[in-house]
Order: sequence, then structure tokens, then C-alpha cells
Amino acid sequence: MAFSTGGNGGGFGRRGRSSIGTMSEINIVPLVDVVLVLLIIFMLTAQVMEFGLEIDVPKIKQSRASAEELPVISVTKTGNLYIQDQMLKLDDVGAEVNKRFGANAKVVYVRADKDVTWDTLAQVVSGISDAKLKVQLVTKPDEASSKRR
Repeated sequence: MAFSTGGNGGGFGRRGRSSIGTMSEINIVPLVDVVLVLLIIFMLTAQVMEFGLEIDVPKIKQSRASAEELPVISVTKTGNLYIQDQMLKLDDVGAEVNKRFGANAKVVYVRADKDVTWDTLAQVVSGISDAKLKVQLVTKPDEASSKRR
């Protein structure tokens, strides 16, 4: 394959001298085979590798005991507002928080049902923001996703 015997080929050529020489061409078929195998291996392993820094952050048990009462506004499915289990009007949200908690209240926690309409929730957040208070939405961790890990 990679060399030629250079025989006289049925009478064509010089008689009496047999010349054996090498071909000046490179057979690239084995080279292409090796390169394709390496490419396939690289493509398969590149999907498995994770890039970036591997940092193992410490786990903490978060417990924050507080004796102070925090402003929590609850929004039901039907759009009713409650502050600390007492019904509240939508227009009075900011004023009621300031009246009950005074200047100590800088953050208001909004606990809304997952089926509440966006319009109602947006109005509650807007009313709290108009009273120059920060809004924090209360969520609950998904226990099904933490069990899968």
C-alpha cells in the first residue's frame, strides 16, 4: 500500500534492472481514521465535563428567632387582604402598615396564594411601595426537588 514494487509490468520498462522505490505519496486514510475516532471521543466527553469552579459552600441551619412582630400581608385566592389576620382594604395597605408598626417597619412581607390574579398582587405591591416600604414575597421551598438531590 505505502510502497511500490516497481516491477517491469509485463515488459514495459527497462530490462535487466529492477528498480524498487518508495512512493512519494502519503496514505492519509489511517490518519483520518485516527482523527475521526479522537473527534468522536472528544465530543462524547465534552458533554459530560462540567466547566467552571468547583466550590463546596458550607451548609447552615438557618434559625432566626425574633420576638418582634413582622408586618405580613396575606392575599387569598379571591383577592381579600389580611394583615395579621384582620381584613384590610386595598387602598389602606401602606397607611395601615405605618399605623400598626410605625417607623420600625421597613420591610413588608406579602404572602399570596399561588392562584391569586397578577392584577391583585401588583396592586398590593404598588400600594406598599407607595408607602416607601420594601416588599418581600414569601415563598415556600419545593420539598419534592430537595428530595431528588
